[in-house]
Amino acid sequence: MNPIFYFLTLTAVLAATVNGGGPVLDSKGHLIFRGSYYVIPRIFGAAGGGLNLVPRGDKQCPLYIGHETLEVNMGIPVKFSNWISRVGFVPESADLNIMMDVKATTCAQSNYWWVSPSAKDSKTWFIAAGPKPKTEEDESMTSFQIRKTGDSLKGYKIVYCPKSKSCINVGILKDKSGVRRLALSSKPFPVVFVKAT
Repeated sequence: MNPIFYFLTLTAVLAATVNGGGPVLDSKGHLIFRGSYYVIPRIFGAAGGGLNLVPRGDKQCPLYIGHETLEVNMGIPVKFSNWISRVGFVPESADLNIMMDVKATTCAQSNYWWVSPSAKDSKTWFIAAGPKPKTEEDESMTSFQIRKTGDSLKGYKIVYCPKSKSCINVGILKDKSGVRRLALSSKPFPVVFVKAT
């Protein structure tokens, strides 16, 4: 490869590190760019597989971000967008949008991640699929960050960061039927990112 490419990449990594966290890396240690990535538990096995879209209860829409129960199911990949820094890769601890990378669903909506309150419990907030955020108010319901888990096993956690408030972990909530959904939680869902495209 061209030495200038390596120089520019190193310069961008150093700039991102100074302005916040370093770059987010995939499971092979490569920088995450604008492609698609599977989000899977950092420990393979009983923790389940990747992410999917699931209805809630008997209503088919809206769809919520679910979690495959079987580790062999990679699920649907995600794409990251709208981070503020001017680097080409996804930086740690930067506000960004997350979108399920699937073309069509049964619901007439996009697949951006939104924080959505439960209709039954005001303390429970799920991660739902919704339209592309357009306003500042929309951004406050769709602003996520990727952070290191901070333990010896390595990996990342996704957090929801409402504007000017503390960030809250995105974890997994299992309902009475055994369906796993992403929800705001005190316990994070430790993950790694596997390149899809």
